[in-house]
Amino acid sequence: MSEARLPVLIQGGMGVGVSGWRLARAVARTGQMGVVSGTALDVTLARRLQLGDPGGDLRRALACFPIPAIAERVLGRYFVPGGIAPGTPYRPVPRLGLRPSPARDELAVVANFAEVFLAKQGHDGPVGVNYLEKIQLATPAAAYGAMLAGVDYVLMGAGIPAEIPALLDAFAAHRPAEISVAVAEAGDARHTTGLDPAALWSAPARPLRRPRLLAIVSSHVLAAYLARSPATRPDGFVLETPVAGGHSAPPRGRLRLDEGGEPVYGPRDEADTGKVAALGLPFWLAGGYATPGGADRARAAGATGIQVGSAFALCRESGLDDDHRRSLLRRARDGALEVRNDPRASPTGFPFKVARVPGTLSEPELHERRPRLCDLGYLRTPYVRTGGSIGYRCPAEPVDTYARKGRPAEEAEGRQCLCNGLTAAIGLGQRRADGYHEPALLTLGQDLDFLDGLPDDHSAADVVDHILRGAPA
Repeated sequence: MSEARLPVLIQGGMGVGVSGWRLARAVARTGQMGVVSGTALDVTLARRLQLGDPGGDLRRALACFPIPAIAERVLGRYFVPGGIAPGTPYRPVPRLGLRPSPARDELAVVANFAEVFLAKQGHDGPVGVNYLEKIQLATPAAAYGAMLAGVDYVLMGAGIPAEIPALLDAFAAHRPAEISVAVAEAGDARHTTGLDPAALWSAPARPLRRPRLLAIVSSHVLAAYLARSPATRPDGFVLETPVAGGHSAPPRGRLRLDEGGEPVYGPRDEADTGKVAALGLPFWLAGGYATPGGADRARAAGATGIQVGSAFALCRESGLDDDHRRSLLRRARDGALEVRNDPRASPTGFPFKVARVPGTLSEPELHERRPRLCDLGYLRTPYVRTGGSIGYRCPAEPVDTYARKGRPAEEAEGRQCLCNGLTAAIGLGQRRADGYHEPALLTLGQDLDFLDGLPDDHSAADVVDHILRGAPA
């Protein structure tokens, strides 16, 4: 990659819809990289269409989808003119699974296309999409949809994205592609999920531009592992520290907790930037670099630049529900915001940053009152049942249900339903027939020093200017 074409600042992919197309577009307009979150775009598109698509942006994007019949089917299933009545439950979307589902693939392709399409409008700055390796079942259809919209970068963490370079190569030529799926109790049997573009359309007009892949890692060891072979080598890395928001890698070695019950990180968890630089690929540092001079510190360590999340999560273009955003911002500025790196909250088993805000699932009483269920299922783990069929389980589902699926009940203790909680954080929480509304779960990074010097209600452009003021272009 040409160093002159690389952004200094990457706006991190965040949550379910926190880094939506409006935020990514605002950042890309400054010439830095805007990134949309690719997590659960199928459900966010479906729910926004059921709300009537205020402003018409999604319908405008779908009108440009290159396979009109698919866009029409999605609109027919989910669009409600004027929006559903208040309190009406959202219509469900097909859940992820190993069994093929044309309707699920079509919705995922269209949803990722729409998000990237809207993010790329009105500027020529770079736009990326962020996916989680943990959610393998969603990746093929999602990535193809983003590529149809001309996404410039794919960023991928929460696992080892070793098979993604080949997936992107194949989809650029509209060839079928698949990736492996981790299935518990499967032994040596290999399970896969994939997509054949020919199942969507018969004669694509021309090859797609292959996006660059940035692997999000927390150690130089993993970076070296991925860089060792052309088959697994990404086009660069984002090197995250433990203070970054959302999920973080667990400490290496035996898990130790401090007095507050948070994981203790030590010297073994510090990535060697010199060894990453020696791999010859560009990399960006993330977690604690969102202040003036942060980019300079990163460059001094051999990095191309930095990735920033929380400062953008709190800006006006953020996808967070505005009441939640203002509450986080107010508490952070008052020094009253606690962000805990909870080792139990996430069903993935990775530590997860939970922002403690009244009225959200960070309150133990509210968490205990929430009925445990798993109806979105993005973090479910496939497993082989007795008899050989495939089942799905999640530590955030009812404890007795989880235990019946062959796992210890204590694994479910303290788990939060991230799928529903993060969807509620952007104002799209499910409203159930009995009147119950899903409460939000909020996440943020643990380093909030970036607020010093930012306007009270800052924009994405304010963040870019604040961080890069005086930094060399």
